[in-house]
Amino acid sequence: MSLKTTAKSKLYEGMFLVDSAEAGAGADWDGVIAAIKKILQRAEAQIVSIKKWDDRRLAYEIKGKGRGTYILCYFRADGEKIQGIEKAVQLSEKIMRVLILNADRLTPEDIEKDTPATKVEKEKEKRQAPQETPEAAQAEPPSTREEELTAEEAEQDEITKQPRDQEAEGLPESEPNALADD
Repeated sequence: MSLKTTAKSKLYEGMFLVDSAEAGAGADWDGVIAAIKKILQRAEAQIVSIKKWDDRRLAYEIKGKGRGTYILCYFRADGEKIQGIEKAVQLSEKIMRVLILNADRLTPEDIEKDTPATKVEKEKEKRQAPQETPEAAQAEPPSTREEELTAEEAEQDEITKQPRDQEAEGLPESEPNALADD
């Protein structure tokens, strides 16, 4: 019998900081993602999710850079491999810093939540979507009272042949349910 125990892979959250000039528009975004994936694959990690978190001004310069792009990555790996991932990031020219936390407590919904970057992209898409023109809104026929009523209310109106507004006349405003009690 062996004393060696098998390491169980856990879910981790990695926040990778890269230079905004390399990860920005028109830059080598695919190369940055490939570098992160390569580091994780060497550590035999299984990537669950990887996405841009946000582009921010840094509190202090790191490697002479004042801005950075954060990339949020969720992955499964053995706990023994985390130190190797951190060392590989230190040696990487594309990645400035990394913070890796245990994320076993997170649900799949937490992992798939929108990041600040994806929220901005969705807002841009909404603004670019064609807006309904006032002419198109006026072209629609106005809905009739019968269309707005439920089938039961329409049937009740036909039986009594009284408009609903006249039924409510004479009732105090504070007692809107007085008809229902009859």
